[in-house]
Amino acid sequence: MPRIQQIIDFLEQIAPPALQEDYDNSGLLVGEPHAEVDKVLVSLDVTEAVVAEAVALGAGLIVSHHPIVFRPLRRITGRNEVERTVMAALRAGIGLYAIHTNLDNVAHGVNAMMCRKLGLEGMRVLRPAKGTLAKVVTFVPHSHAEVVREAMFAAGGGHIGAYDQCSFSHGGEGTFRAGAGTTPYVGSLGEQHREAETRIEMVVERWNLGRVVASMKRVHPYEEVAHDVIMLDNTHPSAGSGGVGTFAEPMDWDAFVTMVKSAFGAPMVRHTAPPKGSIKTVALCGGTGSFLLPDAIRSGADVFLSSDFKYHEFFGAEGRITIADIGHAEAEGGISQWLVDQLAEFQLGFPNFAVLLSKVRTNPIHVS
Repeated sequence: MPRIQQIIDFLEQIAPPALQEDYDNSGLLVGEPHAEVDKVLVSLDVTEAVVAEAVALGAGLIVSHHPIVFRPLRRITGRNEVERTVMAALRAGIGLYAIHTNLDNVAHGVNAMMCRKLGLEGMRVLRPAKGTLAKVVTFVPHSHAEVVREAMFAAGGGHIGAYDQCSFSHGGEGTFRAGAGTTPYVGSLGEQHREAETRIEMVVERWNLGRVVASMKRVHPYEEVAHDVIMLDNTHPSAGSGGVGTFAEPMDWDAFVTMVKSAFGAPMVRHTAPPKGSIKTVALCGGTGSFLLPDAIRSGADVFLSSDFKYHEFFGAEGRITIADIGHAEAEGGISQWLVDQLAEFQLGFPNFAVLLSKVRTNPIHVS
């Protein structure tokens, strides 16, 4: 039977916590990491009804996209839905884990799910993330360069977009003098030594820095490993907000609306003036996406599909793009099934472990 922390470790490989927005509150919100669970319930939101469902099913952990605790709780007295939900989970011994904007910001997450629903191809990130990359540089004897390089790759270093095992190497000469009490790999105590070395450098995602540096040191032959960690301002090619993709064949507006309603179970589409021509390129963002409207326009998309647009925000289209708002829950609704599918891989290691999809309708908005 797995512990909650093992499930968290698996999910955070899919969507690293470092990618969540500053305002967010993803992670384990209620529960003990060491607690064992044999069932997990997956839901878009956590409500009292979802906790009751978990109790009835015997699930010890609820994994949701939206965090139930979004703002600080100064007291827990049951005076509102959030407090009552947390109290119900605590009483039942059920853990609550949220995987929110970090799942929005990985290229294979929410926005990729939306692209698949529409059949869009060649998805790229609409607003690539900045401040998420570093470069690790080390110096190693030529004889060990390949071993060190491969260890860094295996730990997650050297990923650039759809490419992996990316590095740069250059030969040079290193000097050092071993002091008293050292056991140098090469050279003699008290004498300056010159060694033909390979300089290895590679890009590393910041959340992988500790793992990559530790792997490098583990196989490096030197007693003291010289290395640099340089923080980069480069954008991350496969992480960030929103997405944009293209249809294999252009379609007209009416066909697009029909497809969107069917794919997302949307009862209605609020939109600005339809495109004058056919639709080829679509920008999109799960959840609240108005902040990405300038990026969607710059991308050359015909339509920007998202949700939660306010009246005055629709004016921002300025005739250069069509905004299509399908509702927050509708845009992100498919992510719960996607998470169930991902956890099925984790489930393979635990034959008596079950992953369940919530049947509770949590969307508070009804259309008459």
